[in-house]
Order: sequence, then structure tokens, then C-alpha cells
Amino acid sequence: MLLATAVLPFRMTAAEERTSVRGRLRQADGTKPGIFTKDGKVIDLSGDAATVGVLRDQRLKDADFEAMGHFTGPTQFEADPIYKKALFAWSGGKRMMVTYWCEICSIRAWTPGNCQCCQRPMKLDLRDPALEDTDPTN
Repeated sequence: MLLATAVLPFRMTAAEERTSVRGRLRQADGTKPGIFTKDGKVIDLSGDAATVGVLRDQRLKDADFEAMGHFTGPTQFEADPIYKKALFAWSGGKRMMVTYWCEICSIRAWTPGNCQCCQRPMKLDLRDPALEDTDPTN
């Protein structure tokens, strides 16, 4: 007996389509990180543990911030996983990738914390995305 299967193209639902959200980064104690949009909305942000680490980094508080990902509800946005390098801060009118750098060991990371080598705190280092390979499949 031969079974036939239909191959249907995968289609994301509207809530899963990749998009971005931009505004002022909110980091109030006891609340979810969020974005205050220019039109006055508050969008709650979520993501994997490393992404949430960036969203809670006090050095980015009130930054003009952008996250790539998808909406999970009208006021809920899930950022892409950290390996997709989907978090940006706008500085001087330019979109900059959020990274962290250890000047001693020359190690770059995408979430805040101590250097994996010397264990000193890593510095926030906003970086031109053109200098990065942002394709996670490479």
C-alpha cells in the first residue's frame, strides 16, 4: 500500500511573523521589561534567559531600543533568541547592535556578565551591525 502525503508550505500565523518593536526601554523593578512606544503604548518584552539579561541591563535603561522577534499578544512581544543577535540600541540616529566586550581578554559576548576568562565585568559595547555576521546559520 502506497501512502501519499501532501506537502504544504509552512505559513506563520500573524502573531508569529518576525517583526520588530522600538521605543524607550522600560526596566522598572518587579515588572517585566518593556518598551514605551512613540504612540504611548507599553509593550511587555520576553525572551530566553540571555535576552532577558540584556533587557534588564541598567546601562540600557531608557535607551532608544529595538528588538526583533514576534508579537505573542497585543501588548506582548517575544524577542528572538540571543544567538540571532536581535537586540539593538539607537545612538546618534544609528542602529547599533548590543554587545559586551572585555578589553583585557578581547572577548565579545551578547549578554551582560563577567568575562569568561578574567571574570571582570564586561563593558557595554554598542557595535555597528555591518561589522557583525548576523546570520545565525553561518
